Amino acid sequence: MNLINHETVVKRMKSRLSKNSISKWIFFALTMFVLLILGILLFRIFSQGFGYLDLQFLQSLPSRKPENAGVYAALIGTIWLMAVVAPVSLLLGVGTAIYLEEYAKDNVITNFIKVNISNLAGVPSIVFGLLGLTVFVRALAFGTSVLAAGLTMSLLVLPVIIVAAQEAIRAVPNQLREASFGLGATKWQTIVRIVLPAAIPGILTGGILALSRAIGETAPLVVLGMPLFLAFLPKTLLDSITVLPLQIYNWTGRPQVEFHALAAAGIIVLLVMLIIMNSIAVLIRNKFQKRY
Repeated sequence: MNLINHETVVKRMKSRLSKNSISKWIFFALTMFVLLILGILLFRIFSQGFGYLDLQFLQSLPSRKPENAGVYAALIGTIWLMAVVAPVSLLLGVGTAIYLEEYAKDNVITNFIKVNISNLAGVPSIVFGLLGLTVFVRALAFGTSVLAAGLTMSLLVLPVIIVAAQEAIRAVPNQLREASFGLGATKWQTIVRIVLPAAIPGILTGGILALSRAIGETAPLVVLGMPLFLAFLPKTLLDSITVLPLQIYNWTGRPQVEFHALAAAGIIVLLVMLIIMNSIAVLIRNKFQKRY
């Protein structure tokens, strides 16, 4: 009887090990395939656009002549856009997360709100563009301005920031809150002095990653009617702007091959900005992360 059981166990173990080995190689092959496609895309982008990266490209305004065109207006417009998106989305997102996690009662309404916020994080970006067109461009008459674009992109990344901040706040041990209350601190003092400092790595990491998504989005801005070609810089929040994704989109639609190379150079600039922002997120997480 024991011999039969032992043989059965050995057969089952061999079968499981074989399945595990096959699954491992399948996943490895899929990973290599994805990396191969990514490598081809990066090689094509860098081979086309690296030769156009110079100070003249970074400091020149858009032009109808490829040899004179640059990304300066789009680069400054992207900075203006982030100057609106970052404070609006972070303040609203973190504030909402604090209320839902620390103040709101656990009932049907609160759970309904949390579920819908999580669902909004997966809504296609073009839907937020339609919402921004209806509310900010037409109803509030902001037009194709920095303010309208910034508020629309803030709505886009707001659910992601809320969910990330909720997870970060929820990860703070309750013992820290109880110790603060035991020393006589109020609810708000506990949140400001204990909870938020402990949750900063998760909040800022999620926030920067969300802002990185906002930098690379094109569809909402196209729906808003933001200009694809703009040869001047914004001076106020009510001025029109163009951003790097729109400039790249404009160049890829041109028939001249030189503009396609300029689009590849613009993609490299955008990738550098995204890498810098993601690196900052990693550094912040590593610097402020604490283990309890």
